[in-house]
Amino acid sequence: MKTAVYPGSFDPVTLGHLDIIKRASMMFDTVIVTVMHNSAKSSLFSVDERVKMIKEAVSEFGNVVVDSYDGLLIDYCKEKNIHIVVRGLRAITDFEYELQIAQTNRELSHNNVDSVFLTTNLRYSYLSSSTVKEIASYGGEVSGMVSENVFKALESKYNKHLN
Repeated sequence: MKTAVYPGSFDPVTLGHLDIIKRASMMFDTVIVTVMHNSAKSSLFSVDERVKMIKEAVSEFGNVVVDSYDGLLIDYCKEKNIHIVVRGLRAITDFEYELQIAQTNRELSHNNVDSVFLTTNLRYSYLSSSTVKEIASYGGEVSGMVSENVFKALESKYNKHLN
């Protein structure tokens, strides 16, 4: 049975993330979407809020589990006995960053963890959580970028009616 982890900050989860989750769920027996604490980022939503939003958004996928972790991904993989990390790639700049992380994780795991890269659907190649937050903060159109539950959470968080 193959289990993969799809880690990220998911602040908030976008349709691009959900596309990667859906595709990974067709490749692996179990996909664990793990909200990681990223000390380099300032989060709009708490970890608990992000976990809840993702759970609602992936409820149709029977083999997707949502979790959170505050620590190194490689330690999470070791604790859960996971050997596959799923990452999405939007552009060549993502590849350079993700390659470095993948190589670091492989080295730290003593060659026990490999990364699988899924290229984003072209429809979402421009999309990032940061972009969604920026547009939403000004009351802009984000309904085509996030699921309905995330859209409502953004409206509530920014106390604005979004398009």
